[in-house]
Amino acid sequence: MLDKVLIANRGEIALRILRACKELGIKTVAVHSKADRELMHVRLADEAVCIGPAPSAQSYLNIPALISAAEVTDSSAIHPGYGFLSENANFAEQVERSGFVFIGPRAETIRLMGDKVSAIEAMKKAGVPTVPGSDGPLGDDEGDNMAIARRIGYPVIIKAAAGGGGRGMRVVHTEGHLLSAITVTRTEAHAAFGDGTVYMEKFLERPRHVEVQVLADGQGNAIHLYDRDCSLQRRHQKVLEEAPAPGIDPKARAEVLEACRQACLEINYRGAGTFEFLYEDGQFFFIEMNTRVQVEHPVTEMVTGVDIVREQLRIASGLPLSIRQEDVKINGHAFECRINAEDSRTFMPSPGKVTLYHPPGGLGIRMDSHLYTGYTVPPHYDSLIGKLITWGDSREIALTRMRNGLDELLVEGIKTNTDLHKDLVRDGHFQQGGVNIHYLEKKLGS
Repeated sequence: MLDKVLIANRGEIALRILRACKELGIKTVAVHSKADRELMHVRLADEAVCIGPAPSAQSYLNIPALISAAEVTDSSAIHPGYGFLSENANFAEQVERSGFVFIGPRAETIRLMGDKVSAIEAMKKAGVPTVPGSDGPLGDDEGDNMAIARRIGYPVIIKAAAGGGGRGMRVVHTEGHLLSAITVTRTEAHAAFGDGTVYMEKFLERPRHVEVQVLADGQGNAIHLYDRDCSLQRRHQKVLEEAPAPGIDPKARAEVLEACRQACLEINYRGAGTFEFLYEDGQFFFIEMNTRVQVEHPVTEMVTGVDIVREQLRIASGLPLSIRQEDVKINGHAFECRINAEDSRTFMPSPGKVTLYHPPGGLGIRMDSHLYTGYTVPPHYDSLIGKLITWGDSREIALTRMRNGLDELLVEGIKTNTDLHKDLVRDGHFQQGGVNIHYLEKKLGS
């Protein structure tokens, strides 16, 4: 087992990693910016190192500072969490070259799946269903690009190969707008990602966002942990998730779950990962793979009983998976509401001092948060301050517990989006299950 893990992240995920390390008897090192010295995981870690000023570029994205912190604390491994450097292949490579274990996939795997074009090619070879598209990057020949769009059929979407988080994409409904859309998307992609490569796909008009959680040990063993529905989104950012995804065709589900498991073996995947799909008319279409633990991993943990972060640590220690596919069963249903420090109506961030924090409790209720009364939410980072997760024997019970949990959650001194979630879990269409990715934005009128 690993001896000491440096947690290269902050907030609730850093605390989540620390707890998993403690369970396994692994010592922890918390790195933090000057603005984050009062974080809960910093208080609880065996050691803490300040790695720079508040701006992420000078702290959590500062690779030399992170490597130096690992060296001076004699850490054996680095866990990147999610966000920041978690899917940065160069960081993973430097961690390994410096003599530490990177708790995640190999650098070459991150590169493969980080480039959307190469990822789609790899998934096609592995038998994972993909969206009809250009089968590679778009060239400069305008006639060829127009022919590709005609073959796919309008509407199409132009995407940046290095894109992510909803950036670097543009929907085109008519041929007259195609060439200008390609040019603009290339320019935006180069400015945002340093890579102007773009590709084309069929644009699905009313899909759901369904993803498959996987674990693989890089030793010939891989499992899936079933699926999640993440269709409630605003500006391509997930708001509320559930597991398993409701109303999925059983045959299509079984086929895509096995395809994802086999794909992990094909690319020799190591660690936790997620295959993201658009689901429409009973069909799955691969869009990307996240080569890290995800914000919404708790809903999968609640319905499978598998501790995903614990398995990450075991895999990084060189151990095989502790469970087999036949051991993984779905038990009940789970929801997760992302609690953000922001106004429920304007979505403006709301940093400041938390004057009162009371997490909800009771059977089937879990709150993953780094908040405590007296803590000051800094203005420098993502607004996520916690995740309320509920479980029940049925979807209805889990949803009832979520309503009760949201009513019980108290955060004073700052604004949160709790009222938005209270509205969503009482929304008639959402209660029925199966809303598409456009539902929330239409509901909000945005």
